[in-house]
Amino acid sequence: MRRTSNFPISFLVFAYLALVLVVATGQGRQETPAPNPEARKLKNPVPATPKSTKAGEQTFQRFCAPCHGKDAKGDGPTAPKDSHPPNLTDDVWTHGSTDGEIFAVISDGAGPKSEMKSFKSKLTPDEIWNVVNYLRSLPKGKASR
Repeated sequence: MRRTSNFPISFLVFAYLALVLVVATGQGRQETPAPNPEARKLKNPVPATPKSTKAGEQTFQRFCAPCHGKDAKGDGPTAPKDSHPPNLTDDVWTHGSTDGEIFAVISDGAGPKSEMKSFKSKLTPDEIWNVVNYLRSLPKGKASR
């Protein structure tokens, strides 16, 4: 009687289970931020006037452009190596797209695994809302990534 090996089938089953485990634990992909329902409820108290938008642009250029780029396309010259700041002119906002969610990310940072740190000690709430108004004024395009 001839004995056959189960090696190819066993190997395929093992490889499949390893792949499932990697995907299930989030290894091999970027962390997707959890929705922030509390931030989503925040309403922007600063009207999006030309004055607010201009003030937001000035704040953005000083504090945000070094990483996000002067045109907010995610290509800032001093972004931390391998950090890939998001393009804020595209149609994909992975940390939330409501005014409140954008405010929360600027104020609190984008999470422990992100290079985007909190600005609440550097900017007033009104300054952050002005940046939100400025970002809303930018022309939006298709996702670049």
